[in-house]
Amino acid sequence: MSATILVIEDEASIRTVVRAYLEQAGFRVLLADNGPAGVDMARREHPDLVILDLNLPGMDGMEVAARLRQESDVFIIMLTARSEESDRVAGLRIGADDYVIKPFSPRELVARIEAILRRRRSTSPLIDATLRFAHLRIDPERREVYVGDQAIDLTTTEFDVLLALARRHGRVLSREQILDLVWGDNFYGTDRVVDVYVGQVRRKLEAVAGVPLIQTVRGVGYKFVDAAV
Repeated sequence: MSATILVIEDEASIRTVVRAYLEQAGFRVLLADNGPAGVDMARREHPDLVILDLNLPGMDGMEVAARLRQESDVFIIMLTARSEESDRVAGLRIGADDYVIKPFSPRELVARIEAILRRRRSTSPLIDATLRFAHLRIDPERREVYVGDQAIDLTTTEFDVLLALARRHGRVLSREQILDLVWGDNFYGTDRVVDVYVGQVRRKLEAVAGVPLIQTVRGVGYKFVDAAV
């Protein structure tokens, strides 16, 4: 079955163009023209990915993203005319997986969607064993993380970032290496996205474990430092 993409966008011309390109690429497409309608449709239809405009009537894109993220790990691509870095970082911190700045190439948008959906297919191999460390237990098949018996709530991308680092325990990974492992060759953004997601993962883990488990290596990148058992 083809993936389902929900497009939440108030400009009819953009909805029409995006729908045409997505359907040509083989996706099932759902449309909503305002924030509340988009949230309701996401709850009913459970799409695989949401393309979300920031400037929406009824409820802006940031609030829509926050509500979607509270309820699911659906992939989110922000579609925005805002080019300021602070807006992009705010969207990523809420839980967006990528962003596209208007005006944009519909073909590039399709490529980004395909790259994100490939991550979902490639990050849950059934033969992968649970990773066990002094503080953390990571189950790649179930996509669950525990400190003792307490589950840590991570978004899809946060989990992928943690898993990339944990599988290379003790090794320093550059931002470029993390981008390649998590986002793949078709990522079009900047490596700042790595800093945002590593920071979020680090805060969530440390809040429960009580100790830092991801170390910043200045000028190089990051490494996972929890002791293997």
